[in-house]
Amino acid sequence: MPQGVLPYKYEEEKNESGLTALAGLPVWLDLASVIGLSDHIKVHMHVRPSQGWTDEQVILSLILLNLAGGDHVDDMRILEGDEGFSRILKRCELKEFPRKERRVMERRWRKEHHRSVPSPSAAFRYIEAFHSPDEEKKREACKAFIPTPNAHLLGLARVNRDLVASIQSRNPDKEATLDMDATVDGTTKKNALFSYKGYRAYQPLNTYWAEQGLILHTEFRDGNVPAGYEQLRVLKEALDMLPKGVEKIYLRSDTAGYQHDLLKFCETREKRIEFTVGCDVTPEFKRAVYDVEEADWNVLTKEVKGEMRPTDTQWAEVCFEPAAISRSKKGPVYHYLATRCPLRQDVLPGMEGQLPFQTMERDTVRYKIFGIVTNRDIPGNELINWHYERCGKSEEAHSIMKEDLAGGYLPSSLFGANAAWWWIMVLAFNLNSAMKRLVLKTEKRMKALRFSLINLPGRIMEHARETIIRITKGHPSFDMLVRARQKIVELAHEPSG
Repeated sequence: MPQGVLPYKYEEEKNESGLTALAGLPVWLDLASVIGLSDHIKVHMHVRPSQGWTDEQVILSLILLNLAGGDHVDDMRILEGDEGFSRILKRCELKEFPRKERRVMERRWRKEHHRSVPSPSAAFRYIEAFHSPDEEKKREACKAFIPTPNAHLLGLARVNRDLVASIQSRNPDKEATLDMDATVDGTTKKNALFSYKGYRAYQPLNTYWAEQGLILHTEFRDGNVPAGYEQLRVLKEALDMLPKGVEKIYLRSDTAGYQHDLLKFCETREKRIEFTVGCDVTPEFKRAVYDVEEADWNVLTKEVKGEMRPTDTQWAEVCFEPAAISRSKKGPVYHYLATRCPLRQDVLPGMEGQLPFQTMERDTVRYKIFGIVTNRDIPGNELINWHYERCGKSEEAHSIMKEDLAGGYLPSSLFGANAAWWWIMVLAFNLNSAMKRLVLKTEKRMKALRFSLINLPGRIMEHARETIIRITKGHPSFDMLVRARQKIVELAHEPSG
């Protein structure tokens, strides 16, 4: 294009230059190696046992795609097109294998291959192996159904379990607050079913470990499956994934978890689980709230910049016992709390039954009402604020999974392939969380990390049998990269707890 209107032009390098636009991404690859992610994949995944790309190569490539900002399988072309990063990736792979194993790796290919990451078609074929056609035959119209995961999907769950254990061993925490919540992942796939929000979607149920900032467990589901469907089974599966060292478990959930078998399990379990769960605001619960004396309502305060400040919300303990558990004298006893907040404007005529929350009127004031059930014995103000923390962190995690990573762009019309894509995104989420907590000591979102640390221009150079990534002189992220790698070396030599 001749220059005229525009003050510059583009030209392609005529030789291999070793340039990369992802000079910071290898640091995540270093951390994955130190915490044993490749080893976990090798142990549990057997999709490609003898030919072509190994399970470690495909899954790690898709994890790196998530971290680099790729949304679609076709974005593998961009990773492959980054000549400098491809050179680093090959160098890291060779380092992992002794000479004998390198020869075994070479025999996996019928022809000599030059790619550093799988092609989009190879990645598609790989994730399609996670689909179970026989399970699809069991579906019934207008009924919630969760396909039984095949061995490959169960392998991804075990990889995540071991990854979480590796992170816990380097940053042990004796408490685990589990936030269970489903997220609606909208899609245009014709095979996807309609969610309660009125559009086609999938609705994974996630269990978030608040102290570690990790997704402990996830179950990929159709959009028509209610969030509370078989939640007790999912909780038990999540508990089986908790690593050693956890001594106290807490549970937080919205009203989807208001199931008496789940609450009873938490209360009567050998190691009791303390919980707060949103309860249904039924007519009976409303009557109990109405019977609370005005003097018994307390102003809810919350911490703002280090000091407790009053809010518009009030709370009170409610004398309420649902019929479902009142028939048993030996049944567990829970505490019920209600919060009320005056509406800032009148409800429009005809909209009373269409609000996303329950309301009630008292002394000419209309309030929005929420309920909480708990078996914890702590002050109400502290308990409610602790319960509300669930909305902040787990919802932020959902946003990161669907917007910052590739969870919001499901690649296939096959349920199992999308489930595999979601699980691999979870592995990327947890690897990045480990990077932030163990190495960088930061709470920055993925967007900020990409701008400041991952998407850096650099040149790959080889000199005196050393591989060097050279970035711009005086770049403000250089010292951060050096410190991050020093910390990763320290982690490699630290005894795991």
